[in-house]
Amino acid sequence: MSKKQLIRRLEELEKLTGRLALDIWKNPQIAYEETYASTVQKELLADAGFRLTDSVGDMETAFYAEYGEGYPIIGILGEFDALPGLAQSTKPYKDPVHANKPGHACGHHLLGTAGVEAVLALKQLIDDGQLTGTIRYYGCPAEEVLSGKTFMAREGVFHDLDCCLTWHPGTSNVVQNFSSQAMISIKYRFHGIPAHAAGAPHAGRSALDAVEIMNIGANYLREHLVDGTRIHYAITNGGQAPNIVPDEAEVWYYLRGANREQVEDMLARMHDIAKGAALITGTTTSHELLANCYHMLTNDTLNTLNYRNMENFPMQRFTSDEVAYSSILRKSMDPKLIEASRTELKLDSNDILPTKNFYDLSAKEKTMPGSTDVADVSWITPLASISTTCGPIGTQVHAWQATAVFGTSIGLKGMHYAAKIMALTAYDLFSEPALVEQAKTEFQQATADKPYRSGLDESVLAPGAVRKEQLI
Repeated sequence: MSKKQLIRRLEELEKLTGRLALDIWKNPQIAYEETYASTVQKELLADAGFRLTDSVGDMETAFYAEYGEGYPIIGILGEFDALPGLAQSTKPYKDPVHANKPGHACGHHLLGTAGVEAVLALKQLIDDGQLTGTIRYYGCPAEEVLSGKTFMAREGVFHDLDCCLTWHPGTSNVVQNFSSQAMISIKYRFHGIPAHAAGAPHAGRSALDAVEIMNIGANYLREHLVDGTRIHYAITNGGQAPNIVPDEAEVWYYLRGANREQVEDMLARMHDIAKGAALITGTTTSHELLANCYHMLTNDTLNTLNYRNMENFPMQRFTSDEVAYSSILRKSMDPKLIEASRTELKLDSNDILPTKNFYDLSAKEKTMPGSTDVADVSWITPLASISTTCGPIGTQVHAWQATAVFGTSIGLKGMHYAAKIMALTAYDLFSEPALVEQAKTEFQQATADKPYRSGLDESVLAPGAVRKEQLI
């Protein structure tokens, strides 16, 4: 009976949380600047009686809100940062509305709001005396730059959790039974001597030359790395004018690998390349570490609970209008990517917005090519994640099509379904403490002799605080 009451409560919240999600979608802000989303979520939760802890990890937009007391403490992760340059209306063709402005092309307006919806519904059952324990929602900034949760984790705010749940908008309902890549984000700066590039080039020492030589070294390094690792970069400062020998230049790298050991080995070698580039060009170098996140740990106990709830409470089908909209949107997508996704999930060619559920047990041995700071939390407490259908098969996140569809009823329908599954799984954990202990035992076995260690030492501060560059 209580699960039915939980679902009724979730359904009662749908209009409120739907408005909240679209409100955040209309007011997108990038990493560390998500003051609008953070504020409206905090206000809603505070009005509902949740206890707030603000500015976690010295980040203005980071917070958590909790309700209830005692064991177990179940966490639900939320995010709300947008992506730069991906503003888009909900029209199924390119319509950026505000050139070069941010947009929610990764659906984090949905991601965080689903967590708010889930904890509000669970709060009602705690009030009714049907559940005992503590529910906690985390408002996490800056996932797109892969460091918000890492700063929060360094402060210890996840360490007393018994279990944790999260999700991500996608194009199918999937139990995410796979790992992600560990990742380091780092900027190298070179400092030279300015000079007239024609009149006295011999008097100058080019910081841009050092950046370019470093990139050559990084590209030669690729051949000698473990398969599956990645190095990608952008030159973020290449000088001011061609007739000035640039005395300052900067290059920003992402280093990815299957685990922390791989990326830290890559980092040591990149430091050596930077030193060599500086020596060759007569410059000096410094670096700024921006993010250092783990690879993801999965938890079979929690994954099984998620899948059982997905099977017992299937997603409602999409309307003919939603399918028609998606068909138009897909005309702008790469047919090869659509077909690859369809083949991977063994979908019928007419299944544009799938509502079936997928749980690939063999995926436990696989690593997705992307990274997320959610992974840090998975090394602190048992964690499980799902994705739900918020857009048609073939939709690529970090593209304008995702911004468009995630702002429609399609995105909201996937958000409400994610809220339902997270709330139902949390309900199971509150109701059966043995499941919590089973998940924790599995976690302890997976992390034996490998305790969580933040990749960010105390000298690395979140944006908004004074950073101290480390000379190398």
